Amino acid sequence: MGLFNRKTTAAAPATPAPAAAATATATADLTHLTGDYVIDTTHSEIGFSARHAMVTTIRGRFTGYEGTLHLDGANPAASSAALTIQVASIDTALAARDEHLRNGDFFAADEFPEITFRSTGAEQVDDETYRMHGDLTVKGISRPVSIDLTLNGQVTDPYGNVRVGFDGSATVSRGDWGLTYNAALEGGGVLISDKVKLTFDISAVKQA
Repeated sequence: MGLFNRKTTAAAPATPAPAAAATATATADLTHLTGDYVIDTTHSEIGFSARHAMVTTIRGRFTGYEGTLHLDGANPAASSAALTIQVASIDTALAARDEHLRNGDFFAADEFPEITFRSTGAEQVDDETYRMHGDLTVKGISRPVSIDLTLNGQVTDPYGNVRVGFDGSATVSRGDWGLTYNAALEGGGVLISDKVKLTFDISAVKQA
């Protein structure tokens, strides 16, 4: 996912030699993370949030999805990701609202049962932030989206699985995908914000 090349800064000597006062900077060797990964959906979450009635925030998530990653520790730009979400799995903790989101006013889940993301590129923004570019397809409409990501670390779990964890987010305009349903408020404004924040908390397991 372009989640690599964290830099570490070596501490400068207390009394630097006159000819060498600059602080040395080294790039961590993360090539061991290179490989193919599968998202562990039991330890991950894909969520979203939007303003409701101009005064509060409603949050939800998708419980049905699958995804794969190819991570390249030596060359982050060569990393990639693919994600498929089942629209019917939407969960906002209110059954009536979930059913409304599934129908034609919003996602039209019967006609368009899946949301997909397919990466088109990756880049390193700074020492800890990376950006994945890709096409997000909702209701048959594809639009470019960039997701900012932070690598949280790599670990071998008690079962011998090598895991990487990261979190990220992107803010999108739902109207770009034809999700335009709304209602005017008596005092001004609208019921649902056009801006929606997408959030990703991901644990991915390296494949043999």
